[in-house]
Amino acid sequence: MQKIIQVCDYISNAGGMLSGIMMIVGVLLVLIEIILRTMFNMTLYIAEEYSGYLMAAMTFLGLAYTLKEKGHIRMVFLHTVLTGRARILLDIYAYAIGLVFCLLLTLTTFEFFWDSVISNSRSMQISETYLAIPQFFLPLGSCLMALQFAAEILRSVLHLRLGTMDEAQAESNALGR
Repeated sequence: MQKIIQVCDYISNAGGMLSGIMMIVGVLLVLIEIILRTMFNMTLYIAEEYSGYLMAAMTFLGLAYTLKEKGHIRMVFLHTVLTGRARILLDIYAYAIGLVFCLLLTLTTFEFFWDSVISNSRSMQISETYLAIPQFFLPLGSCLMALQFAAEILRSVLHLRLGTMDEAQAESNALGR
C-alpha cells in the first residue's frame, strides 16, 4: 500500500513540475510578445492564445500536487472538534467524495477532448491549433487528481490501521504543510 502511495505522490510531483515549467514558458511567451511589440513593432500572433492554453494546462496539472501538499482551501471546523479515529474517518469520507467528483470530471473532460479528436477541431485563431492537444491536459490533470485522492484515502487507511497519526500530525495535515 505504501508503494502505491509513493507512486501517486511521485506522479503528482511530476505534474506539479510540469505545471511550473508551463508557467515559465507562459511568462516567457508574454515577455517575448511585449519586447517584440515595444522594440520591433512586431507580434507573435499566438501569445494570447497559447498563454491561455498554458494557463488551463498548468491549472489542471497542478491540482494533484496541490492536493498532496494540502494547498487547497479546506474547511477544518470538524477537524477541530473531532480527534483520533473519528478525524481519520472524516478524512476518508471527504477524500472519497473528492475521488468520485474527480472521476466524473475525468470522464467529462475526456469526452470533451475526444470530441475534438473525432471532429478534428481547430482553433479559430491564426494558428489554427488542433484543439485536442491543449484539451488533452484537462482529463490528464483530472485523472492525476483522482489518483492523488486515492493515495490520500490509502494513506488515511494506513494511519487508521497502524494508529500512527498523533494529534499534532493530524492538525498539521488538516491545515496544510
